[in-house]
Amino acid sequence: MSAPATTDYPKIWKRPGLITNLHVQRGVVALVVLYFFWSIGSLDLDWHRFSQGFERAGNLFGRMLPPDFSRWELLLKGVSESIQMAFAASFFGMALAVPVGLCAASNLAPKPVYLVARGIIVITRTFHEVIIAIIFVKIFGFGPLAGMLTLVVASLSFISKMLAEDIENLTPGSLEAVRATGASFPKFLVYAIIPQILPRYLGVSIYRLDANIRHSTVVGIVGAGGIGQVLQASFNRYDYDFSLAILISIVALVFIGEFFGAWIRSKLR
Repeated sequence: MSAPATTDYPKIWKRPGLITNLHVQRGVVALVVLYFFWSIGSLDLDWHRFSQGFERAGNLFGRMLPPDFSRWELLLKGVSESIQMAFAASFFGMALAVPVGLCAASNLAPKPVYLVARGIIVITRTFHEVIIAIIFVKIFGFGPLAGMLTLVVASLSFISKMLAEDIENLTPGSLEAVRATGASFPKFLVYAIIPQILPRYLGVSIYRLDANIRHSTVVGIVGAGGIGQVLQASFNRYDYDFSLAILISIVALVFIGEFFGAWIRSKLR
């Protein structure tokens, strides 16, 4: 009598792929490759113009050297304006993000309030900072006010979204334990919500401050104040040596902001 046949089963579990059919996988890969080449062809890229760009780049960088720091007063004014915009926007963004974030948490707010708060977050996150800066420049004119308001909107959307998601991810048991004591809603926030989300909230806010320092140099290009506005003006005047000095200052500013943010986060741990 022959021994019963045995089946060899794999001893290591592997997650099944998204597409298990081999022919379908190859078809999807072929479609992606075809779409890639079709996209390149439909862009009407001028390769002759692209090749000429290297010559123009050499001319541009040649005129940038050496950097001109003679107008250091204008440079310092732009840098200090960017820093002021970043700090003010971070402060107001942190303050406004708290009520919006609380209302955008599905386990805290009623459904209508939740939908309104989520709508605010979605709308403010939809548009890039440059687009928002253009709108504020059109409303309030050129200057740091438009830049600060732009960064306030960006800070509000980012911090409130992180705050709402952190609240929704809290352990339900700890929340129900405080609710079971009959605590009012303010006490519920003080004893159940704030102790758990405060370290994360401060960490995200410090990260946003670092991001605002970088973004303050970008929104100025459209006239929203800061060192970016000085950079745009220098390019318009073909003062490329002064432009390089500004770019070096922006790099230094971002480095200082990075180290400052890392130092603050280390103190919060």
